[in-house]
Amino acid sequence: MWRIRNYRCLRRLTSKQRIYLFLIGSAHVSIFQRSLTREFTAVGSSVVAVLVAIMVVQAFITQLKRAASGSIEAEAVIALLGFLLVAYLPVILALALFVSVLLTLSRSYRDSEMPIWFSSGLSITAWVSPVLRFGVPIVLVTAGLSLFLTPWALTQSTEYERQFKNRDEISRLSPGTFIEARSANQMYFVDKTADNSEYASNVFMHYNENGRVGVVVAEKGFPSVDANGDKVLVLLNGRRYEGTPSALDFRIVDFQRMTKRIEVKEAAADKPRTKQLPTMTLINEPTPERIAELHWRIALPVAALILSLMAIPLSFVNPRSGTSGNLILAVLIFFLYYNLLNFFQAWTADGTVPMWLGLLPVHLAMIAILVALFSRQLFSFRFLVASRR
Repeated sequence: MWRIRNYRCLRRLTSKQRIYLFLIGSAHVSIFQRSLTREFTAVGSSVVAVLVAIMVVQAFITQLKRAASGSIEAEAVIALLGFLLVAYLPVILALALFVSVLLTLSRSYRDSEMPIWFSSGLSITAWVSPVLRFGVPIVLVTAGLSLFLTPWALTQSTEYERQFKNRDEISRLSPGTFIEARSANQMYFVDKTADNSEYASNVFMHYNENGRVGVVVAEKGFPSVDANGDKVLVLLNGRRYEGTPSALDFRIVDFQRMTKRIEVKEAAADKPRTKQLPTMTLINEPTPERIAELHWRIALPVAALILSLMAIPLSFVNPRSGTSGNLILAVLIFFLYYNLLNFFQAWTADGTVPMWLGLLPVHLAMIAILVALFSRQLFSFRFLVASRR
């Protein structure tokens, strides 16, 4: 407003005075952009840390439940957690970019910093450049994660689970724990293992074969391979109890050496899901479902960019009234955007929406809302300037 109100005075300045004024204005804009970028980075780092912590805790609890139920191995929890973190990072970064811009500018309104910037002649569009300078690198990282790293992480997660399922029961044994075979007819327990030795002491085994229940206790045991190449468990100096429940045909046998075959069931590799397919496969071998997945991967960075710009007009807060209606509106717009993308992805996959159209209507609708929000703010700004001239 100062520049508009003093435009006639500027016309009377000499060339040298105008150069000095230009330099002062350039330094002013430089300070403005640096301060915003610094605050965006600080707030964005905090938001990413909080969102990652929430996601990790939730995923960790889910993986622990799966490990407790026997769906996955306990040793695989941390690795699977890492793969899930990589898979969810695009959504986390997109949300963090939106929230960091929104919180930073909302804080400026509450602390009455915005009127100072506006009084120096800046309009609402002046915030577009620093937001883009901060947001474009994050959008590019989001695109790389969404297009390449996320399908890789999901594929590695599935393969990691399959490799653990292919492990035999003996290799899963650890001292002091009961291990139930995947066939659900055998259970193992070892008291401890000797240092620098493959022998395990105080071995317990329970099995159920052809309706007969058996219990074997041995002083020592170790895994081995027989002449046929099958994996076996060799037990030394033990006793076997075997019989049929509710019958009197139990027998007790002492032995010095006994071998028990270890059943190994190879878990077949499942057909990769659409989310696990590389991006080039989606392009080279198109189907409605694959094209819908391709649209989704592209939509995440596009949505991150649109939401970061939309946070500029949505951040308006009236410090006098203390209301934060635009913050509530921002949350509603984010969830509306995300859910509409999911709906259009499902409609593209089942053929309701043409493959070439995909998720484009959602982006166009959000761009229209973005233009409307900026137009409202610019109109209010110009009306305020005109009323004070």
